[in-house]
Amino acid sequence: MTKRLASVAALALPLALLLGACASTGDTAGDAAQEGPVRIGVVGAGDPYWETYTEAAADEGIEVDIVDFTEYTQPNPALSAGELDLNQFQHIIYLATYNVNADDDLVPIGSTATYPLGLYSTQYDSVDDFPAGSTVVVPDDESNQARGLLVLQAQGLIELKDGGSVFSTVADVEPGSKVTVEALDAALTATSLPDVAGAIINNDFVEDAGLSFEDALATDDPSDPSAQPYINIFAAKAEDADNPTYLKLVQIFQDTQAVTDGLQEASGNSAVLVKTPADELVSALKDVEDDIRANQ
Repeated sequence: MTKRLASVAALALPLALLLGACASTGDTAGDAAQEGPVRIGVVGAGDPYWETYTEAAADEGIEVDIVDFTEYTQPNPALSAGELDLNQFQHIIYLATYNVNADDDLVPIGSTATYPLGLYSTQYDSVDDFPAGSTVVVPDDESNQARGLLVLQAQGLIELKDGGSVFSTVADVEPGSKVTVEALDAALTATSLPDVAGAIINNDFVEDAGLSFEDALATDDPSDPSAQPYINIFAAKAEDADNPTYLKLVQIFQDTQAVTDGLQEASGNSAVLVKTPADELVSALKDVEDDIRANQ
């Protein structure tokens, strides 16, 4: 995630509809202006590219109100309750986990980027220096916890039961692993650094902790095809999946160079920009939801 987580089989959005909506700017912009601002929930509205984005949308006649949240647990319930029109803060696995646990049916309508998840330390310069028995913390939300554990395993710090998966938890860390692992709220992993050997820190909190993305001792590979479930998305309520104004806002985000340049700057040039068709995002969401239910 960047700095700024009911079956949907029948909700697959044809690519032609997405492209057609993106190609039209006239009536869509007028409707948005008449109905008031489109409220988009994010985590980390302080990133300058959000102001650039609202200006780019305004140039197309669409007023956008960016609503900032401090915790990942907040934007999805707010969207479901109608307090937001869209949110843009999470990847597909996070949304799938939320939908299954909350019995909700929010859907992705567009992609932004995939971001590496990094391991940081203020005490050691290399994972090889982590003492045996020392503690490493990971985010406690299910999707990022598993992803963080896989990073630790790739670095030889832990072994996971059955080799690990996107559903692994700290309970799956095998006895005898080099380090012990604790799960904390994602917003707290960075602040724990003085007390632990290392921490998996979501991109949204790296710079707030006085770190840079270059400080990461290890990351996963966001360009790997297996990283598709970690594509960050614009999410909407199911009934708004084909809303032309919302689809236009996705297109503005993806195609405005100043916005994507700002996103890259905010990510320390670590983001992999993607334009995955909405129907593929919906399909990936359904697959992950099915897997989550099968593993419950």
